[in-house]
Amino acid sequence: MSVTVPADVLARYYRFSLYNSPFDAHDEGCAIDLYPESERAPSPVAGEVLDTRRVRAPSKPYAAEHDYLILVDTGEHVARMLHVNPSVEAGETVAVGDDIGELVRAGFFAPWVPNHVHLGFRDHDANPYRAAGSLPVAVGVDVEPLPWDGTGTVVETGETWARLDSPTHPAPGERFVGVESAGGVLDGGFPHYEWGGLLGGAETTRATLAGDPVGTVDGRTVAWDSVTVRANGDPVTGLALFCSRDDAGAKLVGEGVDVAVGDAVEVTVDRD
Repeated sequence: MSVTVPADVLARYYRFSLYNSPFDAHDEGCAIDLYPESERAPSPVAGEVLDTRRVRAPSKPYAAEHDYLILVDTGEHVARMLHVNPSVEAGETVAVGDDIGELVRAGFFAPWVPNHVHLGFRDHDANPYRAAGSLPVAVGVDVEPLPWDGTGTVVETGETWARLDSPTHPAPGERFVGVESAGGVLDGGFPHYEWGGLLGGAETTRATLAGDPVGTVDGRTVAWDSVTVRANGDPVTGLALFCSRDDAGAKLVGEGVDVAVGDAVEVTVDRD
């Protein structure tokens, strides 16, 4: 049984991903990362706050030493949220959209991952403090698949990432889109995380990216093939694949991303 995050909740965030994480909490798409447009976190759920707790995060030079867990009883489930320094306390009631705190850049993030709210759901009789054990998450929107030929021009960069202008969002702000495979949308860190996802589309046993076979599909979960992603022939860590409302474009990630705004890039996939 899955828990659906409704369209009106997703519309409060510019991006979401179910699979772009190496941690157990996201296995089989059992959590969703929601990316707000500010450094404050709007609540994706309504209900009573059960507990807030500070937790230790992996040590990273660019990240905070601690993360935080917020538990909310929605009536049907217990919502489990991370990466927010809470401004709410146990016993308070929150509505969807209420400010619940400041986003925390935690050591659970790779350096190219923007700040976000991690959300999962547990049955009431399940342990809400364990990392694994959440229910599968579904999204209450149809994500539009965008065909991509593996090429583009760099339009934005950071220290460990670069975003291309292709594929292009057909209607920024109006609907969620992602990179196409088999009529659906690929989600996750390819191939630097073991698993990704294929959201929607036709039933298939193989996922493709820019025409290349890249993984084996089981349900909506994709086991990535052993491959190397290259940008203009140079190896990079991979691609960050997600569902975006405001922009699109393939996102190259990794310490080896050495391109500048305006560069033309061809992304290729080599089998290991």
